Amino acid sequence: MKKKTFTKPFVYGILIIYAVVTFMPFLWAILSSFKPLEEIVSGITFFPENFTLNNYTEIFSREPLFLRWMFNSLFITAFMVVLNIIFNSMAGYALARVKFAGRKFWFFLILVVLMIPFQVTLIPSYLILKAFGWLDTYQGLIIPGMVNATFIFMMRQFFLNFPKELEEAAQMDGLSRIGTFFKIVMPLAKPALAAQAVFIFMSSWNDFMRPLIIMSSEEMFTLTLGLNSFKGQYISFWNLIMAASTLMTIPSLLIYAFFNRYFIKGVTFTGGK
Repeated sequence: MKKKTFTKPFVYGILIIYAVVTFMPFLWAILSSFKPLEEIVSGITFFPENFTLNNYTEIFSREPLFLRWMFNSLFITAFMVVLNIIFNSMAGYALARVKFAGRKFWFFLILVVLMIPFQVTLIPSYLILKAFGWLDTYQGLIIPGMVNATFIFMMRQFFLNFPKELEEAAQMDGLSRIGTFFKIVMPLAKPALAAQAVFIFMSSWNDFMRPLIIMSSEEMFTLTLGLNSFKGQYISFWNLIMAASTLMTIPSLLIYAFFNRYFIKGVTFTGGK
């Protein structure tokens, strides 16, 4: 009993220290967004000595395309989330419930795709998009990323544990397989869908490599690419970068806060039995 009493505070202490150390750079970046450039480059200070909101207004005056970049990121990310939720869920459900020829082969192929590093497919993807004429377009980013092997596997794991009795009852009431999926299965899969939505949103919203390769004109830049405009050859406007980065984190925080009630439950359900 004494061992458990000692272990629990020790573990919590380690976790608290780790949380503080992890959170400190994030807090410093937010506080630095309210500092003038001279204060940031002069040395490491935690709290602003000369508090200012000019950084946030100067973002839009110095870079008139900032709102366009924000729209591009929101537009691409919204489509990525919606399409991934639909197609990954349908593929996961088919692998878990529908018996068809080659089901094991397709599942094995998905596992193989999971083992291939993303960097290996960059050049082939670029050449394919160039052949289709989709470079520097929205579809060049959205269509190749509208399905994801990781989340197909995750949804399959969820549907393997989904009670068959509900599907059988729906089919007895006259619902087709597609009707059962959209009217019964999907509404009850909110925890898994919420977990998937959070992961996909974070991945697409913070994506830098794919937009860097596909997008070439400044009007089509996403926020991650647009932040580079505040870095010059001889000077970097760190005050503006910190302010823009702070604005960029707000949608991620809102998405997590909105889906938080389902997130942990969804991760637990999709991990297995």
